[in-house]
Amino acid sequence: MSKAKHGDTVLVHYTGRLDDGTVFDSSDGREPLEFTIGEGQVIPGFEQAVDGLAVGEKKEARIPPEKAYGPRSDQLVLSVQPDRFPEDVEPKVGQRFTMTTDDGQQIPVMVTEAGSEAVKIDANHPLAGEPLTFDLELVRIA
Repeated sequence: MSKAKHGDTVLVHYTGRLDDGTVFDSSDGREPLEFTIGEGQVIPGFEQAVDGLAVGEKKEARIPPEKAYGPRSDQLVLSVQPDRFPEDVEPKVGQRFTMTTDDGQQIPVMVTEAGSEAVKIDANHPLAGEPLTFDLELVRIA
């Protein structure tokens, strides 16, 4: 039986959990995730966990932050003036926005503190710094 390898397009069912058991994503009830091993379409640890699986094989994989969304960075937590937001927007904790950098790059951010003098935004990925556990099943090698 062939096993998934670099360059193969694979279809994988998965459930991703945090250490506290919270499911943050799953293909349950949806089509399996399709990606090509080695093309960087998914986080490195996920790709590595699928590499070598046979069709029908199941596996639990624990992925450290360094092979997932990276460590949290304090440099990605910024304080901005409230007037940097559109006039009709009053920033509230938990709101998500897209920030445009000076070079035109779009970056998703979340408001972590909102005050009249400053608004603190966090540009870290929501799963940065988290070890992730995935239940995987290789459905098909395309």
